[in-house]
Amino acid sequence: MLNRNFTLILLGNVILGSAMPMLIILGGLAGAWLAPQSWLATAPPSAQMIAGIAVASPISLFMGRFGRRAGFLLGAAALISGAILAVLALHVQNFVLLCLAHVALGAALICVNYFRFAASEAVAEEHRPQAISFTLASGLVAALIGPELFTWSKDALAPTPLAGAYAAMAVLGILGAVPVLCLKMQNTRTTQAQQNSISIREILARNPRIAVAIGVAALSQAMMVLLMTPTPLAMIGCGFMDDQAADVIRWHVVAMFAPGFFTGSLIKRFGAGRIAAIGIALLLISALVAVSGLELLNFYTALILLGVGWNFGFVSGTHMLQSVLNDQERPLIQGANDTILSISSSAASLLSGALYAGIGWIGLAGLSGPVLLIISFVLFRTNNRTKEYAS
Repeated sequence: MLNRNFTLILLGNVILGSAMPMLIILGGLAGAWLAPQSWLATAPPSAQMIAGIAVASPISLFMGRFGRRAGFLLGAAALISGAILAVLALHVQNFVLLCLAHVALGAALICVNYFRFAASEAVAEEHRPQAISFTLASGLVAALIGPELFTWSKDALAPTPLAGAYAAMAVLGILGAVPVLCLKMQNTRTTQAQQNSISIREILARNPRIAVAIGVAALSQAMMVLLMTPTPLAMIGCGFMDDQAADVIRWHVVAMFAPGFFTGSLIKRFGAGRIAAIGIALLLISALVAVSGLELLNFYTALILLGVGWNFGFVSGTHMLQSVLNDQERPLIQGANDTILSISSSAASLLSGALYAGIGWIGLAGLSGPVLLIISFVLFRTNNRTKEYAS
């Protein structure tokens, strides 16, 4: 499985993906420094999120037409240009320019997300579950590198605060473009006419299992964001310290990515449907643990289970999607898939804040369980009906 292209994809994913945890830290801090009003502090990360929703499908179609390498080089260029623009915005203290920079950075992060699909296409069919899983697992390395790089670089361009961290991201873009340039994938490219000749509705009508696969990944993503986002606030509200909340999130991130080293093997042995079901069960248990108490152990256990459940559900959904698409359908459906994932993440993030403010942590966790059960029941019932129809 570890061929030349797959190795280069892993390397590119780690380098370019290291920008994501840096942006989680940077967006609000830089926004707070430049925002003309305090309530506008989150505008840069919001612009980044909206850009991700807007460009997911166009980028996938671009890759379908011009190849994965061209798409990832576009992502590296967006990372470099966005980072340089952010440095300039901080230097001249222009808030609008900072927001525009985060639009470019949001597009760059969406490009990075397609490494998991490229990894699946770079290996033999029997190794595709492991390829997707390993690519997501490599995100753990990026999650560890990013915060350290931020700490090391943030004051490099003093006295302008935070500019050094953005400059470091531009360097990541340059370095990440190197393994991408070395890729030699034999992509089956689609022409503009071929892309226009098919529609999402037609594809879903031919194969409803595509909707199930997208639904599994989107449900896992939304549930993870819904419970993860308010966790630090809930812990501090319960009297725990900032460093305790940070440690819970740290282990949650480890639990999200570390199972990637074996999730693919489990899918290969037991099937994506079963591993997806186990993932959703773990998400449900996570909510039950959160409801059962407000002790430190409850937060650790709930967030670790949440991370593992997300991994099983997300990897299984991604593999299920890849396995039912042909070359002509992939650019359109992969773009739609990542657009839906971005929308589900954004909606869950906004909803989590409103629910936490309205009904509290216990109420939020208690509500998420029944919703998860209802949606997962519909998904797996649809999947079983599709199998019966196919047989």
